[in-house]
Amino acid sequence: MIDERVLNMYKASNNFGAFLEMELEVLEEGEAKYVLEIKEKHLATPIAAHGGVVAGLIDGTLGVAALTISGQNGNVVSTVELQVNFLKPVVLGDKLTSIGKVISAGKRLLYVEAAVTNQKGVLVAKASGTFNAYPAEKAFKSLNIDV
Repeated sequence: MIDERVLNMYKASNNFGAFLEMELEVLEEGEAKYVLEIKEKHLATPIAAHGGVVAGLIDGTLGVAALTISGQNGNVVSTVELQVNFLKPVVLGDKLTSIGKVISAGKRLLYVEAAVTNQKGVLVAKASGTFNAYPAEKAFKSLNIDV
């Protein structure tokens, strides 16, 4: 079962996701979705989004999918490895949907995959990542939050 307490602490402290204006939805245990509309602040050229925005969207998606598993044991996750394949351009006004799914979960390492589509259902990126699970106390200690 997903630990809502750990998930809520993540949501409250995720300034980067708020900056990008990503909208989170946990689909089920081990699966998460983020949605992001590409705005002018996301552009690297007059019409195309910066790859780092898409990579950030993906990293968040993969991480939350992993968090839904690791959080069950009072753990949070950090990215160990991230691989992104950019398949199509992402342009101003695109509404991206990134869905991540945990493929394998051990005690400390989780492997997650994601796909990103635009509003037309076109696959624009694929990714995978490895995440390290560690005690939530380490992440939230500086915020004076009891875990």
